[in-house]
Order: sequence, then C-alpha cells, then structure tokens
Amino acid sequence: MPQPKLASFPAIRGALRFYQIASVITGVMLLLLCAEMIIKYAFHYELFLGGSGGFLWFAQVDAFGESTGDGANLSLGILIAHGWFYVVYLFACFRVWSLMRWNFVRFIMLALGGIVPLLSFFMEARVGREVKAYLAQREADELHSRAEHSSLTHEIPTENKR
Repeated sequence: MPQPKLASFPAIRGALRFYQIASVITGVMLLLLCAEMIIKYAFHYELFLGGSGGFLWFAQVDAFGESTGDGANLSLGILIAHGWFYVVYLFACFRVWSLMRWNFVRFIMLALGGIVPLLSFFMEARVGREVKAYLAQREADELHSRAEHSSLTHEIPTENKR
C-alpha cells in the first residue's frame, strides 16, 4: 500500500484536526438524536422552542405521529442538524482517509462513527493517536536518513602526504 508523501504532512495535520472537530460535533448530535427518538417513540413527546408552551417545552405526539405543539420543533431540528453534520463528517473522513492512503474498509469504519452512538468518540481518539504517531515516526525516519546521507557525503578523503 502506498504511503503518504512527506509534502502532504501539513495537509494531513489539518485534515486530522478537521476530522476530530467534526467527529465530536457529529457524536454529540447523534447522542441528542438518540435521546430525542427515545423521548418521541417511548414517551410520545417532542421538544419545542417558543410558542404557547413557553420557552422550552414538550408537546404530546398523537397516535398518527403528529405533535400538538406550536413553535419551533427542536426534535425535527436535531434530526436535520445531525444529517447535515454527518455529511460534513463524511467529508472529513474522506479527507483523512485519502491523504493517509488507507484501504476502503478503513473508510467504512470511519463512516460508521457517525451513525453508531459513541463510536465517533472512540474513532476520533484512535485515529488521532494513530495518525500523529505515524507522522512522528515518518518524520523521525526521514531526519535519520538525511543525517546518515549527509554524514556519508561530507566525509573528506585523506591523502597520504610524503
């Protein structure tokens, strides 16, 4: 499998940072979405902002899935926000994956982080640790090989003078 070029290391660091931020945001949104779905389907309530119930309130959901609340439906907003953040998260995954030149199975594992609750947090920590360790090792190897190369080319041959 081809390795990333040394010239792409700054781009990899930036992509990794973007991935870590997107991963945390997507993970939090997914947890909010799971809580919202439990409240909606187990307890038959939706969360609303404003309207007749006050600043932040729950409205009951009828048998047909229609809520009785007015105002801004935060339950729907959480659903939509997670969907859009997941698209951003997929882009971040693709960027890290393509710059690191990983196999496709690794991309699928990264993508699952946005739809399996809590997985994005574990993947973010693992990927961050692996990428940083890889970059540090490659840079150390490059410095070592350059040092060896320069010591070999700077040796001055000595001649016997009579």
